[in-house]
Amino acid sequence: MTLRGRVFQLGQAGMAVLREASAAAGMLFKIMIPIIIGVKVLQELGLIPYLARPLAPIMEIVGLPGSMGLVWATALVNNLYAAMVVYFSLAADDPLTCAQITILATMMLMAHALPLEGKIAQKAGTRFIFQALARAGGAFIVGWVLHLGYSATGWLQEPSRLFWEPAETGSGGLGFWALDQVRNLAMIFCIILVLVALMRLLQYFGVTQALVRVLQPVLRLLGISGEAAPIAIVGMTMGLAYGGGLILHEAKSGRVARQDIFFSLTLMGLCHSIIEDTLLMTLLGAHVSGLLWARLLFSLLFVFLLVRLVRALPASLINRFLYQQ
Repeated sequence: MTLRGRVFQLGQAGMAVLREASAAAGMLFKIMIPIIIGVKVLQELGLIPYLARPLAPIMEIVGLPGSMGLVWATALVNNLYAAMVVYFSLAADDPLTCAQITILATMMLMAHALPLEGKIAQKAGTRFIFQALARAGGAFIVGWVLHLGYSATGWLQEPSRLFWEPAETGSGGLGFWALDQVRNLAMIFCIILVLVALMRLLQYFGVTQALVRVLQPVLRLLGISGEAAPIAIVGMTMGLAYGGGLILHEAKSGRVARQDIFFSLTLMGLCHSIIEDTLLMTLLGAHVSGLLWARLLFSLLFVFLLVRLVRALPASLINRFLYQQ
């Protein structure tokens, strides 16, 4: 291929990345901008501590300030980017250690966007309530275990370091605050752009395919069939939106057994986007020991036990509590 042809291909690839990042950012900003404004209003009115109070006891059990309950609550109902915005708004008043931000970020990765992602699971034939409880409960258990481990060993007790410092609001009033938020949104767009480009490069160089080859035998050991394993791996590596779309298609086609759909969706819910979301949370200063390894190990163990439990339960009980009729 000529140099001109290669330049043209690179240009086409760059435009595709830009279009994908722009579409993703546009969808996110529609959710995030109202949240940014809402958090500002709540801060001005002094209501943040009251709104964080319902989740404060849970945060204290996992070794976090009560105010971080608002961050996790935002992740639970919205997405990771929206929760990051709330965290940046609160971090100055409640600075966290590296261990604490790792715990919070890991909990966010395991349980976020439950209304949207739970709906995907529900359409594929699983109970929304089970999926939501498994993810939120699993996030709490992993957060608690990480807290015990980090506290006992004294590991990661240094102050956390943000690898992206958001613009700080000056004392010039709402105009300066609004300008700072525009800068922050522009930086978020840049982060999305880099992540999209990185994911395409990983696919191009075969890294994603290598992960598929590594994980497929592991999933078979868990009890997930060969038909469902590739779909589960796509969700784990590329995200629930990708894997969920594939498994919705397979659920309608009838080619994958109902139980395998249930196990795959549960695994994807607990541990998806292991590349992209892990990298995103490292910007907060979180450590890979929680973001990747604790999340992955818990998810695999949970599904391993779930497969054996479901196979031992009567069909009537499974149909009533686990499967969507």
